[in-house]
Amino acid sequence: MPRGLILFAHGSRDPAWGASLHALARELAAHDPTLQVRCAFLELQTPDLGTVVAELAPQVQRLWVCPVFWAANGHVRRALPALLDKARRAHPSLQLELLPALSDLPGMLPFLAGALAAMVRAPS
Repeated sequence: MPRGLILFAHGSRDPAWGASLHALARELAAHDPTLQVRCAFLELQTPDLGTVVAELAPQVQRLWVCPVFWAANGHVRRALPALLDKARRAHPSLQLELLPALSDLPGMLPFLAGALAAMVRAPS
């Protein structure tokens, strides 16, 4: 089954802000070359979520959206579900699923705690 993943972030007036998101997309694509990985933004940068869903809908049957926000804030709880509802109405045959915010991903907190602890333990 063709699959896709959209990394959804806030966006910024500074175009360089999205560089790390695009780097994550490249890493994901390298881990699974069969997965269509794209970036989308809530505001201030393009493309927006609707544009990316429309681009991927003819290519995939299942599509996940990962909110690249630390926690499930107002954007993740209110704005994103509304955008996903709109996308589902526009593409009813597409299986569209929302993934958790970053802090809720399995293993994220122990991973970060270990990485940060290692950094501050390391000799300068």
